[in-house]
Amino acid sequence: MDFRLSDELRLLRETVRRLAREKIAPRAAEIDETGEYPEDVFQAFKEAGLLGICHPEEYGGSGLGTLGLCLAVEEVAKYCCASGLILLLTKLSTSAIALGGSEDQKQKYIRGTCEGTRRGCFCLTEPGAGSDAAGISTRAERRGDYYVLNGTKCFISGAPVADFFVVVAKTNPGAGHRGVSVFVVDGGTPGLSIGKVERKMGVKGVPVSEVILEDCRVPAGALVGVENEGFKLVMSSLNSVRPVVAARGLGLAEGALQYAVEYARQRRAFGRPLSDFQGLRWMMAEMAMEIEAARWLVYRAALIVDEGRVGREAAPYFSIAKAYASEVAVRTAHRALQILGGYGYMKDYPMERFYRDARQLMIVEGTSEIQREIISRAIVDGTLNWL
Repeated sequence: MDFRLSDELRLLRETVRRLAREKIAPRAAEIDETGEYPEDVFQAFKEAGLLGICHPEEYGGSGLGTLGLCLAVEEVAKYCCASGLILLLTKLSTSAIALGGSEDQKQKYIRGTCEGTRRGCFCLTEPGAGSDAAGISTRAERRGDYYVLNGTKCFISGAPVADFFVVVAKTNPGAGHRGVSVFVVDGGTPGLSIGKVERKMGVKGVPVSEVILEDCRVPAGALVGVENEGFKLVMSSLNSVRPVVAARGLGLAEGALQYAVEYARQRRAFGRPLSDFQGLRWMMAEMAMEIEAARWLVYRAALIVDEGRVGREAAPYFSIAKAYASEVAVRTAHRALQILGGYGYMKDYPMERFYRDARQLMIVEGTSEIQREIISRAIVDGTLNWL
């Protein structure tokens, strides 16, 4: 497999790298401290044309695919994982529409996302159903030309700033995963409201909240795809996004190692730089090896998505990339903090933020345990065939 980047992708990476250094890095600590959504960062992404990286040009995007988005998220997450999440949401909120939506839905929501006039969120998780996507209790009842939605979603990233909500609901409650449907609901629709805004351990710049649906009436045209066939659409959407979640982990790990190396070169102990001590150098080597392995897993998974393979047969490769890269982020942040010692534990240094932000990645878009279940099932049933 040829992993050489095209000229367009290299240019994209350099553009985002420069933007991240100049505009995001100086803001990262403040974003974390205030916990406020960084509107200036969103506008910087909009002005640079980065909100439609993965979408086709016909809808206002750049046509650079999931790999392009992964490269951009990687660069941003080196300094601010929350800002990387802003870019990830441009795909998470639109993936179901891209895979199964009508032309009108694509023109309205995907184009709006690419142009920066619409921000969306993906509403799947509920208080009683996280990893079990088929166990949701939100209902959608057909009434003539409308559906009426009732239920509560939780831990929805970006919901308080969203203009549209992609909602997963049961249209046939007794049919398990065969009774799931997907809807797109405009912000401001009567019956849709934002509930509790959560106080998070990390990634504080993107708010997470409940989304409450109380007799929320939407037109039949809000249905994405086919009624009762939404489960496959949801799974394919999550599959297509997992490489981008992994890219957040990859970028965070790179940023943590980079900072730790710079610190070790300057900090002295026993009359010489920390970087002279073999124990710390070997720790850095371990981090570098894992980061390099994660990079190729992420890029390969992104290429599989860009080939149009997002179904069950490709799922374990997305799970491998997501689980490994997110856990590398946690291990790297842990080791890098150790290199800084007491300073790593202090808020005046970015390492404690890296440490907190990394921990989210092992939970979102499918926990590490769920990823291992997907991988192990593929091994046992023989579908992990090393594409």
